[in-house]
Amino acid sequence: MKNGILKDKTKEIVAAYAFLAPNLIGFLIFTSIPVLASLGLSFMKWDLLSSGPQFVGFKNFIELVNDPYFLKYCWNTVYLMASIPLSMTGSLLLAIALNQKLKGTVVFRTIYFLPTICSGVAIFMLWRLIYNPNFGFLNTMISSFGDLLGLKVSGPNWLTDETWAKPAFIIMSVWQGVGGYNMILYLAALQGVPRDLYDAAEVDGANSWQKFWAVTWPQISPTTFFIAIMSLIGGFQAGFDQAYIMTGGGPNGSTTTIIFYIFNNAFNWYHMGYAAAISWVLFLIVFVVTLLKWRFYGKNIHYA
Repeated sequence: MKNGILKDKTKEIVAAYAFLAPNLIGFLIFTSIPVLASLGLSFMKWDLLSSGPQFVGFKNFIELVNDPYFLKYCWNTVYLMASIPLSMTGSLLLAIALNQKLKGTVVFRTIYFLPTICSGVAIFMLWRLIYNPNFGFLNTMISSFGDLLGLKVSGPNWLTDETWAKPAFIIMSVWQGVGGYNMILYLAALQGVPRDLYDAAEVDGANSWQKFWAVTWPQISPTTFFIAIMSLIGGFQAGFDQAYIMTGGGPNGSTTTIIFYIFNNAFNWYHMGYAAAISWVLFLIVFVVTLLKWRFYGKNIHYA
């Protein structure tokens, strides 16, 4: 009897590992090994053209500390992450609007979600046309509005002016992110709030704002925290596609982010070791910031 049970358990274990094996092997080959290789490469100097990597110790990291461009591109990355709270606020408001029992909400949910499933390259090329200073849609609208007021107004050079390049990226990111996955997550969270809580608040005489602040906001706080953490991690790793397609990192490096700087070092300037060092510093930054956010804000999350 016991032997039969052991054989059944052995078969179950073997079957489980057989199902896990493809994913585990893929993770080891395409994730773990490259990550460990990049760690080793961060202590090397290699231009891809020489015979092989040369060990230089912590030289890449020391050079990185004294690199003024790295600090500038870190600031660019943080600046562009201003789109995160704006997108989250817009996603929440949009989810609240689409959570109402009105006709046509399914259609509007689909329309607002469309930018997420569209190709990023196509969207960035479209926005490059919108931002064109001569015939772009945005500057045309600004000029038309000025004409209505009897004013001679012309829009800025969005992508070629250091003052406007980063705000242009933020506007585009907010447009792209408001109706995306964050909206879906908020919508699911709103639909999970017990109706009894709203009924109790109404009995106590709470108005719409009081019901939102006392009932809705605490109930959706885990979703908000999750979205904030994931957006933060994504924000540090974002900016490559936009910069590569729309500005090339310019003007004067004003739209170059850390991830684009890594790309330039690795594949344009062939500083593979230095690029690997930047990657690991970026990993440490993301890890520390996420840990601090979890430490100081995670305890305030309400779990139903």
